Amino acid sequence: MTRLRRTANAVIGGFLKYGYGPPEMHLLTTRGAKSGFLRTTPVSLVENSRGRFLVAPYGPVGWVHNIRKDGFATLRRGGWIELISVQEVSSERAGPVLREYLDHPRAVVVGPHFDLGPDSSEADYVEAAGGHPVFEIVRSTMIRI
Repeated sequence: MTRLRRTANAVIGGFLKYGYGPPEMHLLTTRGAKSGFLRTTPVSLVENSRGRFLVAPYGPVGWVHNIRKDGFATLRRGGWIELISVQEVSSERAGPVLREYLDHPRAVVVGPHFDLGPDSSEADYVEAAGGHPVFEIVRSTMIRI
């Protein structure tokens, strides 16, 4: 991660910690797969009629490895923490989620990390899902802090 990206994540994280920012943005906290330390990063959720999903726009980065190992994490926004259990979805199911993920203003930031365009077919999105893991939130519990 570049210094600019780390700084941007810290600034965005500060706003999200107090509940400011786009409604789909949350702070994702996972336990390190090897170190055991808690790691937090801002993420953007996809919520639709098929469920709630976490998308890894930068590929299998640290939080992806951590969440694959544990299968659970926390999402924080303002004074609310959501304890979540996740399950990685198949490429066929992830394709439409990726399309919806990129059909949003966030595509300005994450779009360059995808080899997809607005005219890409469903098959292109399914193929891209191999490099951009998608996790479905299967269970959650909200608590107020």
